[in-house]
Amino acid sequence: MPSTILVAEDQADIRDLIVMNLRHAGYEVDAVADGPAALASQNEQASDLLILDLMMPGLDGLEVCKALRARGRSTPILMLTAKSTELDRVLGLELGADDYLT
Repeated sequence: MPSTILVAEDQADIRDLIVMNLRHAGYEVDAVADGPAALASQNEQASDLLILDLMMPGLDGLEVCKALRARGRSTPILMLTAKSTELDRVLGLELGADDYLT
């Protein structure tokens, strides 16, 4: 059974590109467009990896990451964002992200 990845990205073109490439690589991929949907999807079934955009409506990627870690979830989280300041990166990692890519 392939690993499952959740992609949470509000920009449809970016989300679709990420999903297409991951599926092509053989992963099972779910995609959502906002933070509340990302949290809800993880309540139903935990993914093997989360790819979170930092800037999303409802809850941003940092809030989603913080909420999941507060629930004791250890699922690897990759923050994938255009925000490239050192402060954003440090904050993301401190809140529980496993990596932060810009």
